[in-house]
Amino acid sequence: MTERPHMQTEDFEAIARIAAKEREGTRLEFIDGVIRSKAMPDGDHQMIIQWLTRLCMQHRPELWLHGGQGIKAQAYRDGRAIPDAVLAPSKAFAGQGDWVDPAPILMAVEVTSWDSDTYQRDHVEKPRAYAETGIPVYLLIDRAKCEVSVYSQPNGRRYEGVHVVPYGTDIALPDPIGITLQTEVLKDWVR
Repeated sequence: MTERPHMQTEDFEAIARIAAKEREGTRLEFIDGVIRSKAMPDGDHQMIIQWLTRLCMQHRPELWLHGGQGIKAQAYRDGRAIPDAVLAPSKAFAGQGDWVDPAPILMAVEVTSWDSDTYQRDHVEKPRAYAETGIPVYLLIDRAKCEVSVYSQPNGRRYEGVHVVPYGTDIALPDPIGITLQTEVLKDWVR
């Protein structure tokens, strides 16, 4: 195979800024050298993030669930991702730009959308990118499968631990989070 040129991160960031300005709500990500658009969240998606925010505030009030924050992901190719939310100290990103340093992030959260590439993005690309970045926990709430997946123990390439349960089953978010999610309520936000 011939090597094809890869886009520079600075060029991607410029394109993402223009897209967001020109088309309100357009959110672009850059993972594995590929630009992808991220779907706008629907009402049920927002309810899931709201539910998780309340739980985090109750159990870990020193932390905040930052929604839609762009992060620098992957050492290789200088990726850029926009998790649906990240759990970090409340002032962790003060003074940073659109794409923040991921070092203070304890957990990245994705809630699946209904677009055609959601499986590839949320089950393959995102866990790899977040593990490479060193984010301790990746929480995936899959609305199509009605499952919750908790990825933990990143080794720099992938997550060593993956625990998957159906909606309605309690699941522990391991250290450094230390919260148990009671997922029965997620059944209310499925099509």
